[in-house]
Amino acid sequence: MQLISEAQLSAIDKTAQRILERVGVKILDPDVRDRLHAAGNPLDTAKGVVRFDPSWLEDHLARAPSRFILYGRNRRHDLEMGSGRVYFGNGGRVFQIHEMTESRVRPTLLKDVAHTAALVDALDHIRFYIIACQAYDLAPAHYHLNDFYQSFGHTTKHVMGGVDTLKGMRQMVALAAAIAGGPQALRDRPFVSVMANPISPLTLDAETLRIMAFGAQNGIPLAVAPAPIAGATAPASLAGTLAQLHAETLAGVALVQFMTPGAPVMYGAVASTMDLRGMDLAMGSVESAMINTACVALARRYHLPIYATAGLSDAKITDIQAGFEKGVSNLLLGRAGADFIHLAAGMLDSGNAIAYEQYVIDNELLGMIERILRGIEVNEKTLGFDTIAQVGPGGNYILADHTVDHMLSEFFYPRLAVREQFDRWVDLGRPTPLTKAKALVDQHLKEPPFRLDPDTVDRLRKQFPQIVDP
Repeated sequence: MQLISEAQLSAIDKTAQRILERVGVKILDPDVRDRLHAAGNPLDTAKGVVRFDPSWLEDHLARAPSRFILYGRNRRHDLEMGSGRVYFGNGGRVFQIHEMTESRVRPTLLKDVAHTAALVDALDHIRFYIIACQAYDLAPAHYHLNDFYQSFGHTTKHVMGGVDTLKGMRQMVALAAAIAGGPQALRDRPFVSVMANPISPLTLDAETLRIMAFGAQNGIPLAVAPAPIAGATAPASLAGTLAQLHAETLAGVALVQFMTPGAPVMYGAVASTMDLRGMDLAMGSVESAMINTACVALARRYHLPIYATAGLSDAKITDIQAGFEKGVSNLLLGRAGADFIHLAAGMLDSGNAIAYEQYVIDNELLGMIERILRGIEVNEKTLGFDTIAQVGPGGNYILADHTVDHMLSEFFYPRLAVREQFDRWVDLGRPTPLTKAKALVDQHLKEPPFRLDPDTVDRLRKQFPQIVDP
């Protein structure tokens, strides 16, 4: 699904290159600025802005791999970037959790990192885990160590997180290496990745650049994902936002390759819009979905896997608005063929909050979309001519072998949707998708298994005494 033509994509791409060549990017690390200038890129020393030489940019973008694997600790959770597969996951680092049954909002804690990781591990259609929330009950010096530890402890799917400081990045890599069996084992199968995000408009801060460099040097896959807001930190026009975002992402990808040629990096896009009537952030807007969908085609122009954004809603609770906003964006990005779609599950309130029940509901929505993406299989068996001839006019197919053979592969069977007849539904207590989701949350979180063996836990706690229990 492509929302704009090749000619329009080309115009956006050329404008982004003009932005990088003539406007440039503010680089807040003097050492990186000097190195880029020494490599042939013009530097405005007074402003700290580097303008990118077109041939330098083209050369470094060409070094980025078009395919690589984001590994799970369990091999069945490996994610093949650039293969044409679409993977949906959660997202976050939010500060609030909605407790639906109590109708309240509270700050997120370390236990919520553990619980969301355990939920994602149990939900089939959420393919990777992004650390979902900030733990308010932790000292800042140790929260990266602990939130990654709880994530690794509660899921064997690929884990991604944001880190604020180089110190936190070093802690995380040391922890992951200890779990993997050493730095080389982690390089061989990096089961963790990190976001390193430019600041819109057109800025890269020093700590982000240091995190980028350390991650690339240690084989940790990176997602370079600016988050421009159309009408606030980017032009109000969708094309203008796309041009700026494209420039920011290309600059970040090229910088990663400048630091470590061949390092695995994803083209990232976390675009949103403003509702300019009241100056409210509108992450669930249809225009946000359109911008992020167009970014898939822009990434493809450079043969880069894309870290894309869908599944956001401005709804404050799990309601009809959450359903239609999430459904539109997740389906658009899925049909566009994005590799790695984050924020697709669990999010509410313009990306400011999560809800456990929303993870389960979104998992069902993603299952439906995955069924759409799988398409309709047409072959001699599925066409069923022999069965149609055997049943003949006026018959039925309930007991036909063809029905038994295809009933599991052809249909998606939801766990939350209400399909019972009305009287049966009343007899069951009038269940809704939300009440069913709450029951599944309770089931999954009653005794979530810890995914690290006891010997590893003992070793890690000795090596990292700052690890605490939720």
